[in-house]
Amino acid sequence: MIDKKLASDMLSAVLKEGADFAELFIEDRYSANVNMVNGDIDNALSGKSFGVGIRALKENLGVYGYTNDLSKDTLLKVAQKVGKATKGDNSEQQNLDFTDQEKENKHFFRISPEDVGSQEISKLMEEAHNGAISYSETISQVMVRFLSYDQNVWIYNSEGLATSDRRVRTRLVVMAVATKDGVKETGFYGPGAAMGYEFFDVVNPYDVGVRAGRIASRMVEADFAPAEKMPVIIANEFGGVIFHEACGHSLEATSVAKGSSVFAGKLGEKIAADNVSAVDDGTIPNAWGSANIDDEGNPTRRNLLIEKGILKGYLVDKLNGRRLQMKPTSSSRRQNYKYAPTSRMSNTFILCGNYYPEEIISNTEYGLYARSMGGGSVVPATGEFNFSVREGYLIKDGKISKPVRGATLVGKGSEILKKIDMIGNDLERGQGMCGSASGMIPVDVGQPTLRVSELTVGGRNE
Repeated sequence: MIDKKLASDMLSAVLKEGADFAELFIEDRYSANVNMVNGDIDNALSGKSFGVGIRALKENLGVYGYTNDLSKDTLLKVAQKVGKATKGDNSEQQNLDFTDQEKENKHFFRISPEDVGSQEISKLMEEAHNGAISYSETISQVMVRFLSYDQNVWIYNSEGLATSDRRVRTRLVVMAVATKDGVKETGFYGPGAAMGYEFFDVVNPYDVGVRAGRIASRMVEADFAPAEKMPVIIANEFGGVIFHEACGHSLEATSVAKGSSVFAGKLGEKIAADNVSAVDDGTIPNAWGSANIDDEGNPTRRNLLIEKGILKGYLVDKLNGRRLQMKPTSSSRRQNYKYAPTSRMSNTFILCGNYYPEEIISNTEYGLYARSMGGGSVVPATGEFNFSVREGYLIKDGKISKPVRGATLVGKGSEILKKIDMIGNDLERGQGMCGSASGMIPVDVGQPTLRVSELTVGGRNE
């Protein structure tokens, strides 16, 4: 372990080479990943990793290095190299005093990932498999993944900060494949939380499998979705992935500071319909994307992004805060010690409106009901997106009618925000992994059921 004396020496070595800010990120992680295919364990990996990331800032320049060699000589050499890369003027040796930061632990757990045996995990995954395979005779393949980790981090910086955090997360993912008459469709469901193995006291593995099996079996029986512009109702929970991808990434200072965001320079302006408010909240107890501190050591907080259609804030990290002349918003995250931190989302969602979901459906004469969303792509600079609908249904005469497959939603995030005309009161969040400049991180996406008055639906007109 790196004690405060060695941490001070490393940070001083960075500053002596000319940087104006230095930071250490120390990580000790245990992780377990198990994959099951058609009821048999395909592979199982578990192990520990330990490493140190060293960052130097000089005005608006950031330099990062890392090592898993914990010898004092190597740590000091890496610190010196990182400091030199800033090409600043040499400064005098500094002796740093640290102040331990007090923080509140909001994410309690009972059962550590290291305390769970392989037989327990295998039994749990079999339950999930059985839930999917037994749903329908059309289910031809089921893949189950269990993952958990216990991450301990310590952060020191040249401003005297000393803090730490323990993040325990557990997730179960099921993907079911349905086959009929040469057609294959997939169903997916992957709940997770910042909890230990006790997560499965509140989430039933069999039910997770059933949900994945239901989606696959219904879609393999469905006709193709029509291709046209129409009202689209997007269900709650993982439906929030559209806001996350098409709008959320454009609110991160990572893109705003470069001017490569459609929302750059628009603080205080109206960017959405009056009924749209959205937040990013890293404080929600035991949420998949939560933590006690961000990866720069700041206590996490709830950030208001949009209020009644008005852009209220960005997600800002220290380096991009310098570039934007803004204070950090406790939004700095990274996959592990090998990545420099930058502004990222945590738990991002649209807030509740006043309608019951049934009201939204009954007030829609014709349209598409996107009950479950799949993957997609987005261009942050323009907000243009393309998302697949994993489970979709046509709406006729204010009622959900037949299932349809192959639907995609195409548009611009900045445009659909203004076309949201009804928002439900049934906020739920779904879990996913988000990839960006600082690696893959766990995030919650969410929203109530909502309606976009007009959206281009890609499908097939026969």
